[in-house]
Amino acid sequence: MPETLKPDPKRWTALIFIAIAQLMVVLDATVVNIALPSAQADLGISDANRQWVVTAYTLAFGGLLLFGGRVADLWGRKNTFIVGLFGFAAASAIGGAAVNTSMLLGARALQGVFGALLAPAALSLLAVMFTDAKERAKAFGIYGAIAGAGAAVGLILGGVLTEYLNWRWALFVNIAFAVVAIIGAGLYIREPAQGRNRNRLDVPGVILASAGLVSLVYGFTRAASDGWGAGLTIGLFVAAAVLLLAFVVVESRVKAPLLPLRVVTERNRGGVYLSLGLAVIGMFGLFLFLTYYLQIVMGYKALTSGFAFLPMVAGMIVGSTQIGARLMLRVRPRYLMAPGFLVAAIGMAILAQIKVDSSYAAVLLPGLVLMGLGMGTAFMPAMSMATHGVRPEDAGVASAMVNTSQQVGGSIGTALLNTLAASATTSWIGSHLTSPADLKKQLFINEAAVHGYSVAIYWATGILLLSAVLAFVLVNAGVQNNPERTEGDDSVEDVAVPVIAH
Repeated sequence: MPETLKPDPKRWTALIFIAIAQLMVVLDATVVNIALPSAQADLGISDANRQWVVTAYTLAFGGLLLFGGRVADLWGRKNTFIVGLFGFAAASAIGGAAVNTSMLLGARALQGVFGALLAPAALSLLAVMFTDAKERAKAFGIYGAIAGAGAAVGLILGGVLTEYLNWRWALFVNIAFAVVAIIGAGLYIREPAQGRNRNRLDVPGVILASAGLVSLVYGFTRAASDGWGAGLTIGLFVAAAVLLLAFVVVESRVKAPLLPLRVVTERNRGGVYLSLGLAVIGMFGLFLFLTYYLQIVMGYKALTSGFAFLPMVAGMIVGSTQIGARLMLRVRPRYLMAPGFLVAAIGMAILAQIKVDSSYAAVLLPGLVLMGLGMGTAFMPAMSMATHGVRPEDAGVASAMVNTSQQVGGSIGTALLNTLAASATTSWIGSHLTSPADLKKQLFINEAAVHGYSVAIYWATGILLLSAVLAFVLVNAGVQNNPERTEGDDSVEDVAVPVIAH
């Protein structure tokens, strides 16, 4: 058995700067969502191109994450982390200074490219810097809370910046986050020398994985706007299936694959990627519909609607740092993940009860608190298990997989639940319309919209329940304070000592 590496004396300070970088990446999506109406009016962006402000980022980020994870393994996590921060800041500056639609869309795509370098490097740095099981639990608890709560924090920050400054600051604010994280990374992050992957980059794998994931994400985006039966939508899904199947075949045959299949076929990691991806489908849908509900039906301003999500943020922080981190060393991960997703599903079911005149305190508050507690509790071991038992040289790509499952899940959730909500709204109007004059009544329109939101949130509840089942059935690792041999490895020397042990 190899010697356990001595813990880095600066690891806790380093965690602060890794967390700042992760917060920047996570909240960027929702900050821009809140600022989008102002940016659209200022730059004259057409309704048809409006979605591309979000999609350009998602496509580049989701499509290149596996590539970014492998670059981190080959080139070094700290190097990749710092370059990702520099690039993200530069892209944000270009976007904030945009004078037309093309400049803004290009900047958003560039943010996605550098985000794909940054996100897996950040997570894998944690995996190799925290070697003690108890400390690792706390570190991943903090990281999980930030990953889960960042989107809601973005709603508040986006509201403040848009309301009191202007939409451009929703992008410029990233520069401040990046500068602080770059300085901190230079001073405090010390990546262990062990575990660097010395193999050449798998170029065919990069091309097939990136093209396949972009086709998949773009397919769901087109489904939301053109419909599931549209020729382009079907073509994109077929292309995604063919490309990703070809990717699997290539990865099983090349000497140094982009994504070693052992990373995803190991039962625990596979269970995490699948259950977390499904949970994010439900969570993204919730943000989308509740934001519309609060602003359009309840009449909240952007800033007020952002603050309305705070109880969920608080719940996530408590669930992740106080429940998940404390119990992780005593119980198996699935006994945190499955109950966590179940509690989140109960919260989601409460939120599905919304009506046009619902009370925030009676319906939204308990639902949001339970959602936060549940997701925080489940996120914590999920983030930790993303690198469960991997060889050190695979830590970056294993980290990229958990980010990929979240990005793809988010894109699917937005398109799928949006389509379900629109269909339910149309159906409700058809069965309740008594005269054309009804369509001019705001109450009638609001009731139809809320019915659609409610139906979509019920579907999200079902998806979370499925996440709970999959987490319980697939994740069978033991308590994470007892290092064991890496599953599937032939030699004890391949145990990932500095990474997540089970």
